[in-house]
This record gives sequence, C-alpha cells and structure tokens, in this order.
Amino acid sequence: MWRHASRPRPEWERIVTEQGLIFPVTPTPEGRTVPYWNESAWYEVTLDEVELLEAATEELWAMCVDAAGHMAATMTDERLGLPPGSLALVRRSIERGDPAVYARFDLAYGADGSVKMLEINGDTPTGLVETGVVQWRWIEDVMTDIDQWNSVHDRLVARWRDLLVSGELEGDHLHFLYDLGGEGEYDGGEMEMTVHYLMDCAVQAGWTVMAHPIGEVGWNPDTRDFRDVHDRPIRNAFKLYPWEDMLGEEFGRLLLDEAETTPVRWFEPAWKVLLSTKAILPVLWERNPGHRLLLPAYFDEPRDLEEWVAKPLHGREGDNVTVHLADGHEQTKPGPYGAEGFVYQRYYPLPVYGGNYVVLGSWVVDGQAAGMIVRESDGMVTDYFSRVVPHAISDGLSPDDATVRGWLATRTPVTPPSLPPG
Repeated sequence: MWRHASRPRPEWERIVTEQGLIFPVTPTPEGRTVPYWNESAWYEVTLDEVELLEAATEELWAMCVDAAGHMAATMTDERLGLPPGSLALVRRSIERGDPAVYARFDLAYGADGSVKMLEINGDTPTGLVETGVVQWRWIEDVMTDIDQWNSVHDRLVARWRDLLVSGELEGDHLHFLYDLGGEGEYDGGEMEMTVHYLMDCAVQAGWTVMAHPIGEVGWNPDTRDFRDVHDRPIRNAFKLYPWEDMLGEEFGRLLLDEAETTPVRWFEPAWKVLLSTKAILPVLWERNPGHRLLLPAYFDEPRDLEEWVAKPLHGREGDNVTVHLADGHEQTKPGPYGAEGFVYQRYYPLPVYGGNYVVLGSWVVDGQAAGMIVRESDGMVTDYFSRVVPHAISDGLSPDDATVRGWLATRTPVTPPSLPPG
C-alpha cells in the first residue's frame, strides 16, 4: 500500500456536501476546522492486497459469529457490563435466527503484509456515506478507469431487497431510527446522515420507509406495541442507537420483559450487541489462540503483555483508551466510558505514512466483505479528529454493471450465530 499526494478538486467541500457528507470538516476545540474528508492524498492498493484483506475480513467475520454464540451461552450480563436480562434477549434473538445487515472491522495492515484485527463494530458502525458514495464519486471524477475495493452500496441495496422478498419480516414498511444525542451532545449529524443513506438503499430495494429520532418512539399500553410519531405500529426497524444504551432505558426494559404483543424485528438484531462490545476481543483470542489475524487480549488486566492497549467494553471514538509502551510511556484519551470494565489487547504499531497513523475500516454486508475506507490520525489512537482518505486499486480496471451483478450473485450462504448444544 502506498500513499500519494493529490490535488483536491475545485470546490471539493461543496461537492462532497451535496453528495451527502454533511460534515466535510471537523471543528476543533480551538474554534478552527480541520478536514474530515481529505482528498489531498489517496492510497494505492493492488488486487493481491485487496484479495488478502477480503479473505481476512470474511475469516474474521466467521470467527466473530462463532464467538457471539459462545458468549451468549457462557457469559453473564455483569461480565459484559449489560443491564440484567440482556443476554436472555440475545439468546432469543439467536434462537430466532434474526438476520443482520452490516458491520465494520478496524484493521491494521502492516508493511510486511500482516493483517491484524483491532476491533469490530457490529451494531452501530458509521462511515457508510464516506465509503459507498463520496470516495466512489471521487474515483469516478479523478480516476475514471481505475477500480476501488468498494461494493458497499450495491451490497446494501441487495441485502435490503433480500430481506424484503425473503418472507422473514412482516410487510414492506421499515422504520429508520437514530440518536440525536443528549443535552450538550452533538455528533455533527453523523447518525442522521448515515440513517438517511441506509434508508435510501432500502427505498431502492423496494421498501416503504420513514425516519425519525428514536426518542420520538412511543409505547401503546393497550395494544402493547411501539408506535412511530404518527401513532403507527412499528414492525421492522433499523436503529442507529447502541443496544447497550437502549437496554438500560425504560424503552429497553419493555424489550427485556417481553412486553410486546408482536416483537419488533430490529436491525441490527439484539445478538449484535456481542459484536460491538470489546469483550469479544479476549473471547476471540481464547477460542482461536495464536491466530495470525488476532492480537492477544484479556479481560481486566494485561497479564504478560509488555505493551498493551486498554479499551473500555463500550467505548467509542477512542474515548478512555490507554496505550502503554514498554518504555513506560502511557497515553490516555479522556471520555465517559470505563465503569463497565476494560479489556487489554496487545499493542500493535499502526503503519505510518507521512506522519499519519493509518487504520483500515473493512466492511461486511450480509456476511460478505464489501470494501474499505482508510482513516488517518495524528496519533496512536484513532479518534474523533481522524480523517477519511480515498483509495484506488492501481492494477484493477473499473468493473462494468455485469461484473458487479456477478459478484452479488456469487455470495456464499451466511448464517447467524448459534448456541452450543445443551
């Protein structure tokens, strides 16, 4: 992989905003802004590298699904920092075989060709607009004949279409719900932006949709069902709101108590809480010791690790992460997480290109690797001020429509996690 300097397109900020990326720059505490979308550079990868990353992503996905089933069967709510009754809900979700849509791995890709899983966000991953729309439009403008590892949009539309015609869900109405944040919180519109993009994919797949903040969802005690802002029952819903937060609220208590007459079919499903918590990292290492794609990880203490990263179970955007190096140097990010517990993962140096620490976000849609996004940071922890940079496959030509349809038609069967027998 190589990093190249690039001349940004004239009026790039207006272009990407019109394409749906409503925060092309990030405000800093000092009152200035820094680019969030950074097209003053691009990353070159080869077809061989893409095939390596694609295979690694799908192998990791299979291990994570296996780990989710193991966690549901053997762990406790307290161990995972979840409200009482959460794992019972998770087990019901697994036993039903609740389908899922997407997830994102964060990977480190070393100069020696090694791939290491840093973590997975299987519940509320963002970055879809940046990946599926903005960087794809960039390559169409800048490198019209060159390919990109990016089938995110086509696979999302195909997944929503499969769910519509499968008969697994009730009707053809799909609600999209998002978090507006609490008092004093603001995410720049990221949640709403991501939800509206996914909603557009569902519309292209044939769904009838509507969206509103999840805080506006109501409960009808007479019919015992959740209602939208127009007092219509919610049967199928995508929510961009963490399960661990939702289950700790009055809203979630109704789910835990099985109060619904007809339970909502949620996306992502309840079992995905196990693919969002950092607790999956030590479970993966326990079940796959020494695996080339994994880093050693443990609950509660670093054990024999000389260099390690402490991660809160429910942490996001690098908050409350501590990096400890062998020379005694430590760096800790502030934040609101940690009361739920920590895991300790072996420190793995991120590749650095021109002073930028690089993490690859590798997407999974319906269990299939679907492309990547490159994120750069100024330090060892990828945080709120990271930048998104486009990429291109230097030895790959842009596929035609028939080729894309062929990719989608050759998907391998994907199953949700299962509970061990007995």
